[in-house]
Amino acid sequence: MAGVLRAERVWVETFTGLRMTQFSGLLKVVRERGGNGTLRGRPWSLPLAERVLIVAVYYRTNLTMRQLGPLFGVSSSTVCRVIQRLGPLLAVEPVSHTDDAAERLWIVDGTLVPVRDRTVGSSSRNYRFSANVQVIVDADTRLVIAAARPMPGTTADAHAWRASGLAVHCQGVTVLGDGAYLNCGMVVPHRKRPHRPLLPGEEDDNAAHRKVRARVEHVIGRMKNYKVLRDCRQRGDGLHYAVQAVAHMHNLALAS
Repeated sequence: MAGVLRAERVWVETFTGLRMTQFSGLLKVVRERGGNGTLRGRPWSLPLAERVLIVAVYYRTNLTMRQLGPLFGVSSSTVCRVIQRLGPLLAVEPVSHTDDAAERLWIVDGTLVPVRDRTVGSSSRNYRFSANVQVIVDADTRLVIAAARPMPGTTADAHAWRASGLAVHCQGVTVLGDGAYLNCGMVVPHRKRPHRPLLPGEEDDNAAHRKVRARVEHVIGRMKNYKVLRDCRQRGDGLHYAVQAVAHMHNLALAS
């Protein structure tokens, strides 16, 4: 029995990047959100824990469904149904407004995710069909606060932010952004005026701003350890669910 548990632990930690306790937390969330369904009709060939593992492994490794099927002893169509059914249930819960909002510091940035679905992405500056995804991160904890629905990769960050609806989650919170978020209600770096240098102290302000804002870049880099965010083959809402699930697993890995 101990050997079986050890094998399961190695499988989970190697292929999902989560410890067993963290994966158990993810499993609990999916179960509470109705991952087992009504338990009526034809039962699943795999227990819920293995189905959640399939989804986590898929997002982490970006293996095809034909590759995942033999690993779990099921057909590729079963893997597809599991991902379509459970993927939305792994989504991160956006942080609600709290009384200490004035003391909090959040950072926002956009990242390009290569996609295959040309109705979601567009030819972008990374020379691929990509989607622009806006992400809010807590500066102190590095936890993902919320992530927006993807927009075409040619969309400017400021426009993507205004269209995302994420500003609702930021009421009363100080939010940092880079120079692309000018006039979006954020703290942005000072800009040089034509033929005039920055005023005394502004360069120091920009240096401090860059140092703090780098944290969101680190978080996005860690999220892209989940290879589905390097080349998403999902169509329709698949990328949105993938980003939400990756944010959830990232938060579990940090908070647990």
